[in-house]
Amino acid sequence: MLLADSLKRWMYRGGRPQGLARLMNRFSAVQFRAGLLVPSNWATLEVRGRRTGRMVSCPLVVARYEGRDYLVSMLGTDANWVANVRAAGGDASLSHGRRENIHLSEVAVQDRPPILRRYLEKAPGARPHIPVDRHAPLEAFEAIAGDYPVFLVTRPAP
Repeated sequence: MLLADSLKRWMYRGGRPQGLARLMNRFSAVQFRAGLLVPSNWATLEVRGRRTGRMVSCPLVVARYEGRDYLVSMLGTDANWVANVRAAGGDASLSHGRRENIHLSEVAVQDRPPILRRYLEKAPGARPHIPVDRHAPLEAFEAIAGDYPVFLVTRPAP
């Protein structure tokens, strides 16, 4: 397991996906968007790029906590999708078999710890990037909550 964790950290060194990770993310974004052979909480976020204005896709795990859906940045505050969501005012779309427009609102730091713990339960690929064990007490998550943005997913009323 340590070798796999080291490889995952290497693929995202510097807090950004490197060559192999970028390639794998492109494939995963297509797969998650289609909802093919993946859990129902794996989806593709699409948000307008802050520099190019083009739609940018990113495969993510949706964490459900207390009946609400959240997106978490496993790479912290410098993740490209986080900057794009902030620049877009939270407007984005989420796809898993079907595309839906959503709005993302950043969760206050003090409210993040239980959501971060739930996220690590559901997103095994994120575990090497977040320096707290998923079974740790909430106090451990409080110490790192400011470093990992969390967004509440809001769907418009039909």
